[in-house]
Parts: sequence; C-alpha cells; structure tokens
Amino acid sequence: MKKTIRIALGAVLSAVGIVFAILPGSILFLIGGLVLLSYDIPFARKCLAKCQNSMSVNARRLDRFLLNRKYR
Repeated sequence: MKKTIRIALGAVLSAVGIVFAILPGSILFLIGGLVLLSYDIPFARKCLAKCQNSMSVNARRLDRFLLNRKYR
C-alpha cells in the first residue's frame, strides 16, 4: 500500500515538475517526484542524479556570471 502511494505521488509530482520546467515555475516538484520514485525505480535514481548534477553545475555557472558582472 505504501509503495503504490509513493509511486503514485512521485509520478504526479514528476509530471507537475515537467510541466513547470516548460512553463514558468519551480523545478523542485520534479526533484521531489524523482526522490519518491527513486526508492522503488532504479531508472528514477539515475535521473535524480543527473538532475542534481545539472542543477549544481548551473548554480556554479550562475554564481560565476553574477560575480564577474558585479566587478565590471
């Protein structure tokens, strides 16, 4: 029972996160959905790692851009 609820909620959050990735909104729904799905689905674990890595890389890139812009 808990597993089906976790998978259903993870799928809904992932779907909402994908919609919000296209439209203006928060991508945190996608991360939350992937976290819930990663308990039971190995493919979701790989996608979660890829999303976390890309968010980290983009955050560093944005920090570097803002720091260089500040000193001009």
